[in-house]
Amino acid sequence: MWDPKYYSQITQQDADIIFRGDNEVKIPLIHDRIKGLHEAGKVLLHKYKGTFVECIKSCKGSAEKLLQLIIKEFESYRDEADYEGYRISIYKRAQILIGDIWACFEGRGLGEFHDIDSIAMFADYRIPQVLVHYGTMRYSDSLMSKLKSDEPLKQGSREEVEIRTCSIEAVEQVRNEVRRLIAANSKLDLNPSMDVNAIVIDHYLWDYRREYAQELEHIPFHKTRTIYY
Repeated sequence: MWDPKYYSQITQQDADIIFRGDNEVKIPLIHDRIKGLHEAGKVLLHKYKGTFVECIKSCKGSAEKLLQLIIKEFESYRDEADYEGYRISIYKRAQILIGDIWACFEGRGLGEFHDIDSIAMFADYRIPQVLVHYGTMRYSDSLMSKLKSDEPLKQGSREEVEIRTCSIEAVEQVRNEVRRLIAANSKLDLNPSMDVNAIVIDHYLWDYRREYAQELEHIPFHKTRTIYY
C-alpha cells in the first residue's frame, strides 16, 4: 500500500481483503476510499515523481503551503462544510498528515516547518469527548441527549460542524493559556512558541483519552459516517 503504482489501480476485491476486520463487518464507504487512493496515486505519479516527499520539498518548509497543496491536489482531503452562509474549512486529515510528519521527524529535516503553528488540532470525534470531560466545552441538553442515544450526526450538519469547530477554538485557547503560564514561570526551561502548539496539545488529549478510556466512557462522542476523520 506504500506504492502509488499499486494503489492508483487497486481493485475493490484487493481493498476488501487489505482492510478486512476481525469480524464480518466491512470497512464503510469503501468506494469513496478506493476513489481517494486512485486519485492520490495518480497525482503523485503524474506530478510528484511518485512520492509525497516531493510535495513536502516543494513547499520549502512551510506547513501552510503544504496544507494548501494537499487540499488543492487531493480532493479526498477537502474537508469543508457550509454553515450559515459561510464555507467552513476543517481539513482534519490534511492537518494531521502534516502534524505527523513534524512529529515523526521531530521538527527536523522533512519535518522542519517554520510556520508549524498555523496547523490546528485534528478535529474528529475523540478530542471533543476529552474537552467535555475537562469542562472546556459543553453540549446543550438536546445535543447530549441525541449523542447518548447514539443517533448519528450527518456529515456537514450544523451539530457536527459546531462540535468540530468549537473543538478547534477550544484547543487554540488552551494553547494560548499554556503559553502564558510558561512565559510567566521563569523556572521552566521551555520556549512557549516553540514547545507548545495545537499538535502537542492534541497528542496530549488523545493520549489522555486512551489512558483514561473507562473514566470517560460516560461522555458520549458523536458518530458520523464520513471519510474525513
